[in-house]
Amino acid sequence: MSIFRRERGGAGRVSVQEAAIRTGHGKADDSGGDAVPLDVREPYEWQAGRAPRAVHLPLSALAAGAGLPAEAQARPLVVICRSGNRSGQAAELLATRGAEAVDVIGGMRDWAGAGLPVVDPQGGNGTVA
Repeated sequence: MSIFRRERGGAGRVSVQEAAIRTGHGKADDSGGDAVPLDVREPYEWQAGRAPRAVHLPLSALAAGAGLPAEAQARPLVVICRSGNRSGQAAELLATRGAEAVDVIGGMRDWAGAGLPVVDPQGGNGTVA
């Protein structure tokens, strides 16, 4: 059973554990892992560290009308930021555009706090800025 909450008809919200399962970073055998982690933080935050296989699109660019990167088009999206505020806004915006998007409660802070991988641009250990 999925840990999935929907806020007043908008985009859903998931825990970091559910986000990990949906993106293939979880330990469950039935993880599926078909969702794309979409990181909506600013470039300096993205450079410091991100979830493996994440795609980057800052909220500011998304709000200005930028389209999804090719890797994220027509795929379920797990939207993440540092703490969960910007990802909530981005997931709502994406949902209004017809995307299947959920935001991650607690963002990258909780992701890293749960011991999930955070990598830098070279694939080494990253940090949450």
